This record gives sequence, structure tokens and C-alpha cells, in this order.
Amino acid sequence: MKKLYEKNELIFSLTWIAIYVIGTSLAEALSETVGIPKLVSAIFHIAMSITLLLWVRRNNLTEKYGLFLPRYRLVQAWFFIPLVLVCLYKLIFSPALRFSATESILFVISMLCVGFLEELIFRGFLFRAIEKENLTRAIIISSVTFGIGHIVNLINGQDLLETIGQIIFAVFVGFALVILFHKGKSLVPCIIFHGVFNALSIIANDEALYSALGGPVQTTVIMIAASAILLGGYSVWNWKHLEG
Repeated sequence: MKKLYEKNELIFSLTWIAIYVIGTSLAEALSETVGIPKLVSAIFHIAMSITLLLWVRRNNLTEKYGLFLPRYRLVQAWFFIPLVLVCLYKLIFSPALRFSATESILFVISMLCVGFLEELIFRGFLFRAIEKENLTRAIIISSVTFGIGHIVNLINGQDLLETIGQIIFAVFVGFALVILFHKGKSLVPCIIFHGVFNALSIIANDEALYSALGGPVQTTVIMIAASAILLGGYSVWNWKHLEG
């Protein structure tokens, strides 16, 4: 992989995106086959996370890809509030555990790894590969590609409307996180937010959410509008004020 990285960082990043997307889909299918949901997915995501982390460290790329604690002043920690709000909305609408104890543990482990993998691949590899040529293009492609990548959920049986809403929401999230990484230099806050947000899906109660907001369509529109305002404003603030 080092030779491919040195030859073409963009191809390197796209290769890992393909490995991640295809591998995740196959792992989900195999998990169902063995009869223990999330088992193979958790194993695959753990193995891939360890592989990429070791590769980055072995090649002295932790600085480039932001795998270090933030260096901005702690007094600025308040600006993480928008990300906290995005995470915690799942706790508002009658949260309920979706899986058994074993499945829940596997799900949380898998989702925490997914947070690391998607941030490193999309915000790290892909963004850095394009940034050298054009920063604006890098921000847009990283965000949009991250959103479109969620179409794999449709292939795995997710509802079309839910998938469309998820894709649009992911684009806004991707935009906010790539700005946070670019300006703050550290990828760690992005990884933490992403992993926690994914893991909290274990208690998400879609039926209660739809009931409270008037149905699937209304919920999708409201969530997209709220994320556009909250994360859009957050991105603008970070662009103007945050320095790593």
C-alpha cells in the first residue's frame, strides 16, 4: 500500500473507500448468515481500524492525518455544543434498546470503529489527497462523497426515504467535520463525534420520532433543515475563528 500511496494519494484513498464499503456490505451479509447480527461486521471493522492505524503510525503520518489531541485552547471547548446536540437528539424521543446484550456490545464496538474508519478515510485520506490541488474542491468532494457513501444502506435493505434523508444529513455532517479538521488540524474530535453518534443509534426509536414530528416525510424534512442551520452555522464559525 505504501507504493500506491507514494504514487497516487487519490487512488490510494479511493481504494480504501472501496475496501471499506464492499467489506462492510459483505460483513453485514455474513453476520446474518452466521446468525449473530453484527458479529462479522465488528470483526471486520476492528481489523480494518487496527490495520490503518498501524499503517499511519508506521509511516509517520499521524501529524498529516490529525491523529493527535486538539491543540487549541480548552476555553474553546464550548463550540463543540452543536455536535453534542446533534448526538443527543436520539435520547429525546423515547429511547429504547434495539438489540440483545451481546448484539448491543458488538454494535457499539462496530460503530465506534466505523467512526474512526470513515473519518480517517474521508476526512483524512481523501481530503488530504485533493487538498493539495484545490482546497474548495477537497471540502466539497470529501463531504459529498461521504454522504453518497451511505447509499450502501439502501442496498442493505434500508427504506428509500430514510436513506435519502441520511445521505443529505451526512453531507452536512461531512461538511462540518472537514472544516473542523482543516481549521483545527486534529481529527480526534471528528472521530469521537462520529463514533458516539453512530453508537447512539442503538437506542434510536424511529417510531417515536415519526409520531412526534408528524410522520417519516415531515421528520426527514425537519431533520435536514435543522442540520443545515445548526451544522451550517457551526461550519461558518469554525472557518472564521478556529485555528489549530
